[in-house]
Amino acid sequence: MDSTLNGQTAIVTGASSGIGRTLARALGRHGVRVCLVGRNREALDYLATDIGGGACALPADLSHAEDVERLVADLTARFADLHLLVHCAGMYETARFAAARIEDFDAMYAVNVRAPFRLTQALLPALIQAQGQVVFVNSTAGLRAAAGVAQYAATKHALKALAHSLREEVNAQGVRVISVYPGRTAGPLQERLFRIEGRAYDASRLLQQDDVAQAILAALSLPRTAEVTDLTIRPFQKV
Repeated sequence: MDSTLNGQTAIVTGASSGIGRTLARALGRHGVRVCLVGRNREALDYLATDIGGGACALPADLSHAEDVERLVADLTARFADLHLLVHCAGMYETARFAAARIEDFDAMYAVNVRAPFRLTQALLPALIQAQGQVVFVNSTAGLRAAAGVAQYAATKHALKALAHSLREEVNAQGVRVISVYPGRTAGPLQERLFRIEGRAYDASRLLQQDDVAQAILAALSLPRTAEVTDLTIRPFQKV
C-alpha cells in the first residue's frame, strides 16, 4: 500500500461514533493497525471487525477516572512503541452561564481535558520510542467562545494549551503534535443543536466527518521536515 502510515499503530479515542469512527476507518484503509477506544462496546466490536488488519476494541468511559486508569494499564502493556495517538472523544453540553450545572462542567473537564492528558502522559514513552504523532481533535470553540458554551469552550481552550505545551516539550524528541479545530460537522449532535436554535438542519451545508478525517490524514502524512501545529476546518458555506 502506497501510504506513509502503512504498518503503523494507532490508538483512537471516541471511535464508536462521529469523527473518531470515520478517522479510524480511514486509518485502517491506509494500512494502520487501529486500537479503538469508546463507550459503546457493540459499536467498537463491529468497527474492529469491519476494519480488520488486527484492529482491537477497548471499551472505556473516559468520564470515570477508574476506567481511564484501567485503560492506561491495558494500553501501556500492549504498546512498547506507538506511532499515533488520536484524541477524538469529547463531551458537549450547552447552558447559559447563570444556569450552567457544575456537574456538567466537571464531566466535560474529565472527558475533554483530564482523560487526554492522562492517556498522553502514560503513553508518551511509547510515542517517543516510535517518534510518533499526537492529534487532539478540538473545536472552533477552543479558539473563540460563543454565548451558551462557556463550560465547553473553557475545556477546549484548556485542551489547546495542553497541546501547545506538550509540543514545546516533545518536538525535540521527534514527536509531532497537531491540534485540529473543526467547525460545525454533520451528525446527530449538530442536528440537535440546530433544533435547539430553532433552525432547519441541512447536513449538506456542514463539514462532513470524512472532510475532517482526510485533513487529519494529510497532516499526519507530511514529510518529517514539516509539522502542522493548528488546523482549523470550517464549512465552506456559511451556516
